[in-house]
Amino acid sequence: MTALLQVENLKKSFSIPAGPWQKAQTLQAVRGVSFELQEGETLGIVGESGCGKSTLGKLLLALLEADEGRVLFEGRDLQQMSSRQLRPLRRNLQMVFQDPYSSLNPRMSVGQILSEPFRIHGMKQGKERRKAVEHLMETVGLPVDYIDRYPHEFSGGQRQRIGIARALAVRPRLIVADEPVSALDLSIQAQVINLLQDIQQDYNLTYVVIAHDLAVVEHISDRIAVMYLGKIVESAPASELIRRPKHPYSEALLAAVPTPDPKQQRSAPSLKGEVPSPIHPPSGCPFHPRCSYAQPRCTTEVPQLNPIGSKRSVACHYHDRVGTTGATS
Repeated sequence: MTALLQVENLKKSFSIPAGPWQKAQTLQAVRGVSFELQEGETLGIVGESGCGKSTLGKLLLALLEADEGRVLFEGRDLQQMSSRQLRPLRRNLQMVFQDPYSSLNPRMSVGQILSEPFRIHGMKQGKERRKAVEHLMETVGLPVDYIDRYPHEFSGGQRQRIGIARALAVRPRLIVADEPVSALDLSIQAQVINLLQDIQQDYNLTYVVIAHDLAVVEHISDRIAVMYLGKIVESAPASELIRRPKHPYSEALLAAVPTPDPKQQRSAPSLKGEVPSPIHPPSGCPFHPRCSYAQPRCTTEVPQLNPIGSKRSVACHYHDRVGTTGATS
């Protein structure tokens, strides 16, 4: 079966111009990412801030131009298409943004915001469009009589529901949700995640959910890819990765997720230092300066993302040792 989305060796860097006290530099944001996504599947992409997650999300929707690699949607390379060629495909490719306030036009009412996708794509007119907007509001749990209100009159969770409704308007097939709940209170995060799960079945959606917190993607994802410094370092079915991570970084991220019962808290070797600069990534394994399992080989030899089993891949020379120095629940 052909995957809905195929990503092959995707790379993206940004040039940092020279300043009074520094030379021009290159920031390597995405460094050779590859994966496949089947229709109806949810892929969670997790990692600390600065690992390249958001840049990857924009590359998947051709909002940024890649330096190298391909993004194939139904076999068509989005990176090789012109803006005119991409326009009809935009209906199938939508994004839910991190900040539910700055992504909404403050001068437009909710009704106008949700009507905009129909206008852009020449869909529905008059009363039919109004009825479609009201249906979208009901779908995401917003009262229809709020249709003439403006974004500043809504709470953060309600604004994110508006963003989700806008993405749904043109019946897309793929939605990239970039940190969809990180700007929301904890009490609201679960509601928005549950909403995304509910509408996935109704609209036959495929998701890429980007987050820095494994707890956010744990229950919504079929598979999880862990990113570190522009690369995927582990990819596995969500249940397997949560139960038994095989990369030291995945293990550390899971240990950082708080649990209600302290006795059930995972333990793992503590992370050393800070995330290295993507301008000057370390030699060898990019994680080795912070890794408690690191050996001399890790400082010089880059580990490849190799399969271990039928559905799992990990980029670690010593993945068989992970979990041996700390107990997991």
